[in-house]
Amino acid sequence: MRDLRRYARQTNLRLFVGFLLLLFSVGLGLIYIFYGRRAAMFGLTCLFLGLAPLGLIFGGLWLLGWIARRVGGD
Repeated sequence: MRDLRRYARQTNLRLFVGFLLLLFSVGLGLIYIFYGRRAAMFGLTCLFLGLAPLGLIFGGLWLLGWIARRVGGD
């Protein structure tokens, strides 16, 4: 029998990683081509700072899930 929740989680993770790869490679590549190396470095900084809240939210939710699993005994 297939575990559809695991498959959905795996698919979502792959889609998100693909999105990040496209964002960083194509986005920063175009900035580099049109504006140069320094602008691409600034774009990289902006991308990291823009994704920081998302990472903090994801980390916080993961931590809450980990705590709930340890306390709940699942």
